Amino acid sequence: MGLCVKLCGTLKDHQPRLCSTVAPPDEITINYRHGLPLITLTLPSRKERCQFVVKPMLSTVGSFLQDLRDEDKGVKSTAVLTADGSEIPASTLMGILLMNDFKLVINKITYDVRCPKKEKLSCEHTAEMENVKSLVHRLFTALHSEEFQKRRERRLLEKIDQLTGRLQPLEQMKARIEARSEAKTSGLLWAGLALLSAQAGAMAWLTWWVYSWDIMEPVTYFITFANSMVFFAYFIVTRQDYTYSAVKRRQFLHFFHKKSKQQQFDVAQYNQLKEELAKANESLGQVRHSLCLRMREELKEKN
Repeated sequence: MGLCVKLCGTLKDHQPRLCSTVAPPDEITINYRHGLPLITLTLPSRKERCQFVVKPMLSTVGSFLQDLRDEDKGVKSTAVLTADGSEIPASTLMGILLMNDFKLVINKITYDVRCPKKEKLSCEHTAEMENVKSLVHRLFTALHSEEFQKRRERRLLEKIDQLTGRLQPLEQMKARIEARSEAKTSGLLWAGLALLSAQAGAMAWLTWWVYSWDIMEPVTYFITFANSMVFFAYFIVTRQDYTYSAVKRRQFLHFFHKKSKQQQFDVAQYNQLKEELAKANESLGQVRHSLCLRMREELKEKN
């Protein structure tokens, strides 16, 4: 896919001072930067100069035209023609297209594009570069062929089935352990509520039936101070604030890991299988997306 580089500001901000070097606002120019072709043109809707960097051995005519449509929604129809008016297929590599001058049609407006001639290289270096380009093209074709993608899809489906089969008994065991841990944690919370209720009842009984408030006031103060010490000790030990949700979560994990050891449930293996399954599903989605794009390109070529 091509990389689009937008020019911010007005056209005047980017034009050189010498009028002889300024390109007309509607002209399509091709320059080479760092060895890659840089196609500069004016977007029809926004009237902005936009630059597209293409990879000659990876980008195709179809992908370049798709980049134009994605960048400017006002581009309704596009086509690439040879100098004599013959349409160039969408599967043609951009490296082949840029060897000769061509015509670019955008919204029924035809632009004559002149390709700059590269410096001539030595015969030995030229042959070496052609071999490298041919190797890259064959590799790209093999990696993006429909048959290769389908084989990869089948391998990923088999891997997903295998991982799902290994995870199924672990999921069932994990569900049982979580249910028991949740029950123990809830019981512990209810026990804490019962203890606080008993403490409040004992304080009320000692205040109104056994002693008076004058005697129980310092007792309640020291009980409150002792509770504050307990909360502060909890923070020192766990490095967490004493909140009911944090305490519940910590106690649940304690019961869960303790029960996992008793049931011989390998938490590390379970997490590893879950990560592998997530990666396999992500790769499968990418393969199917690539197949859909290829089918769309084939349908466009037929139409």
